[in-house]
Amino acid sequence: MQNENSAIYFVDRHLQEGRGEKVAFREAAGSERAITYGQLSARSALVAGAFEKAGIKRESRIACLLLDQIEYVEVFWGALKAGVIPVALNTLLSTSVYDIILRDSRANCLIVSVELWPVIETIVGDNPYLETIIVVGDKTPPGTLSYEEFMSGAEEISPVAVSGDECAFWLYSSGSTGQPKGVRHVHSSMKATADTFGREVLGIEEKDIVYSAAKIFFAYGLGNTFSFPMSVGATSILFNGRPTPDVVAQIIETHEPTIFCGVPTLYAAMLAFLEQHSVPANKLRLCVSAGEALPADIGNTWHKLWDVDIIDGVGSTEMLHIFLSNRPDNLEYGTSGLAVPGYELRCVNEDGSPIQKGEIGELLVKGASAADGYWNQRHKSRTTFEGEWTRTGDKYEISESGRFIYCGRTDDMFKVSGIWVSPFEVEQALIEHASVLEAAVVPARDDKDLEKPKAFVVLQESANPTGIDETLKEFVKEKIGKWKYPRWIEVVDDLPKTATGKIQRFKLRDAT
Repeated sequence: MQNENSAIYFVDRHLQEGRGEKVAFREAAGSERAITYGQLSARSALVAGAFEKAGIKRESRIACLLLDQIEYVEVFWGALKAGVIPVALNTLLSTSVYDIILRDSRANCLIVSVELWPVIETIVGDNPYLETIIVVGDKTPPGTLSYEEFMSGAEEISPVAVSGDECAFWLYSSGSTGQPKGVRHVHSSMKATADTFGREVLGIEEKDIVYSAAKIFFAYGLGNTFSFPMSVGATSILFNGRPTPDVVAQIIETHEPTIFCGVPTLYAAMLAFLEQHSVPANKLRLCVSAGEALPADIGNTWHKLWDVDIIDGVGSTEMLHIFLSNRPDNLEYGTSGLAVPGYELRCVNEDGSPIQKGEIGELLVKGASAADGYWNQRHKSRTTFEGEWTRTGDKYEISESGRFIYCGRTDDMFKVSGIWVSPFEVEQALIEHASVLEAAVVPARDDKDLEKPKAFVVLQESANPTGIDETLKEFVKEKIGKWKYPRWIEVVDDLPKTATGKIQRFKLRDAT
């Protein structure tokens, strides 16, 4: 049997192809540390040996609560070489959610950045599954091993032989609609995304430098930072802090990425920041957005300032990366574009029948990167993964030209006077007003117990809030129609979001 361990393709292959001295990852956080493909091959083999030395057996799950740093790269690929399953954890969760996930995954090893230790310190002692805790950083709390101690005395081992269908790693869904779910991905999935979106849409090349503000724990960030650049021997920039607009602008100017990957909320915040500052010197050839649909106004304004397009794409944790996207040579802001080559898409109504152009239906996708299912959630797996097709939970309209237009999550859609309302369409109209930075729309009931749109808006710093509700209502009426306008508008300081930037509308619904 051919060894289909993905670490061979993404890491070790580059030595045979003459890229051993090429920088694979460079940190942008003060230390300016870097690691070449040759060094990564050796270090990941050493990590694999360290797992073996520590008695952490093949198919064991290890929880990775790590910042985006070089050790994360070593651990992830070292785990795959050892046949150990890394479980990438969101670094921005609460202690109680970490407790739930650690117990749900039954990880027997936790590797944690020292900066994140205070968040899980109180729960690890009571965890019945954790046997080994490894801390990356400058101190070693009692009962833990330092990363250096873990690696000490280990010997390099070759990647274990696996089938492409074997489980490689887990991601936990972002929780935009509730409790996170463990999503299991197989070894062949990362190459599937690289062969489709990476090659056919990004057109990524060895000379590219990629910076993803979306972190590694996020499926979108994992592909941007690992799969795509490592598929061609390109370089990734790692940043272990918060990607605030000023910091991102500085990284773009200093480290000169050619591809930048962000989310709509960050692009919007950066545009607000750039109103007060000049666009930094840059070598960008392409920007990518995912996580939520990109409002057309943000894409158009970004292009005017940077002379670079943002290609808006749609992906999911379940599909590992983007399967529906605009392309550099075929872009229309306000739409999600067309199927990425290698994927098939269809939209269906409530009874499962295909919709006609101009109608709204749920999007289903078929492609090689689909997950192997949810951990310990059989019912949810069976309702999401239907044979070769995966339900996305997103509602779309198909235009006359065949492009897909995002309407909202299935759980977020609602009817007014018997007609579907897309929260995203109303939000996009609101964002086009100069006073609005962000918006979220949910259903609320009027005095006749009928559902109508309600908007929560975050205003620009320079905006005058006096009379803003009536101003925005009239603005939306003119933009998209009188029956779709929000009957209530509430100005808020911020919107509830997941760590990946998705608005948690269910929390706003619960508050109405």
